[in-house]
Amino acid sequence: MERGLMNADDAARSAARVMARCDALAEISETAGQLTRVYLSPEHMRANARVGEWMRAAGMQVWQDEVGNICGRYEAARPGAPAILLGSHLDTVRNAGRYDGMLGVLTAIEVVQWLHQQQRRLPLAVEIVGFGDEEGTRFGITLLGSRGITGQWPESWPSHPDGNSITVAQAMQDVGLDAALIGLAARQQEAIVAYLELHIEQGPCLEQANLPLGVVTAINGARRLSCVFTGEAGHAGTVPMTQRKDALAAAAEWMVYIEQRTQQLDPQLVATVGTLSCAPGAVNVIPGEVNLTLDVRGPQDQPLAALLSDLLTQAEAIALRRGISFSADEYYRIAATACDPRLQQAFSAAVTQVQGASMLLPSGAGHDAIAIAERWPVGMLFVRCDRGISHHPAESVRETDVASAIQAYLHTVQHLATVP
Repeated sequence: MERGLMNADDAARSAARVMARCDALAEISETAGQLTRVYLSPEHMRANARVGEWMRAAGMQVWQDEVGNICGRYEAARPGAPAILLGSHLDTVRNAGRYDGMLGVLTAIEVVQWLHQQQRRLPLAVEIVGFGDEEGTRFGITLLGSRGITGQWPESWPSHPDGNSITVAQAMQDVGLDAALIGLAARQQEAIVAYLELHIEQGPCLEQANLPLGVVTAINGARRLSCVFTGEAGHAGTVPMTQRKDALAAAAEWMVYIEQRTQQLDPQLVATVGTLSCAPGAVNVIPGEVNLTLDVRGPQDQPLAALLSDLLTQAEAIALRRGISFSADEYYRIAATACDPRLQQAFSAAVTQVQGASMLLPSGAGHDAIAIAERWPVGMLFVRCDRGISHHPAESVRETDVASAIQAYLHTVQHLATVP
């Protein structure tokens, strides 16, 4: 085994430890028999304390920052050197799986654990962060942890309430944090050189390719719209088919077009009609109005915008031909986040060494890397998950895949820390 590489036995032991720790964190939940852990809850603080213990055991200096992230630093050969930042999140959706977020934090600890056991210091420090909020489950605003270290909290966030009218500032006070000190969580630009995040794929592509690991090219941008077809309600028995202004028939025609056109344009683009409601909603009345939502995503902004323009143009054409009207209101937009080419290459080389080939793929879900990319280069490594299931108790990964992931992660960190 080449010096500086983790052998298979060490990787297997590390993976077993990660799986056991994922199980241990899954027990820290506000609901018995399910996994729910939200930002600034007692469970969040307990998870931070547990992860902090594991960081210390791996030879790290540990602290909780001003927005509730748990942080650790494994010092460089020259103290005070900049750091490669590794991380993911420790919060969950309600009734979650046990690997989304947590796997990335715990595998990062294993990278440092191995370096510590080998008494190996790198030219760069290695820091790990377990972000307190990525999912946005409690307050309906996302990436609070990662936007804390980039210094990008909007002024409105501390006063934002949860479902029980408890504001972020009040929740911070309840766990011993001070909203007036949020700005101190921001890290200096020169303190970090790159951010790496390991995450379950949350999709079926790696499983279909029969590969444990994949390298992320970009995190999809997204647009969400509320759309309305407005026709004319009428008696289902008395209005001839040729004289109807059926809003639901128009919506159905558009939905089929959305599915077919998105497949034609680009295999990396996706479009979803997620909700649909008809009015007046009676079995014997022609639908006069249909409200529906459209969610379009893709790894590059220009093709995404072109798809959306195409779909909206077609909706208007369908409405015009049917003698009804169509309107759309965009209520959510986030730009695509490209992963850094150098970090992609480093991950790809490590993945190829571990599994013989490297697969590049975009992420259809959001991650903390979206926020971090506004200040530092980001790279992401995906781990295969069973049937692509995520945000669900059935979320599952193979221990052998986790072992491969830790090997590739460690190789990448060492390469980036030692190659100028």
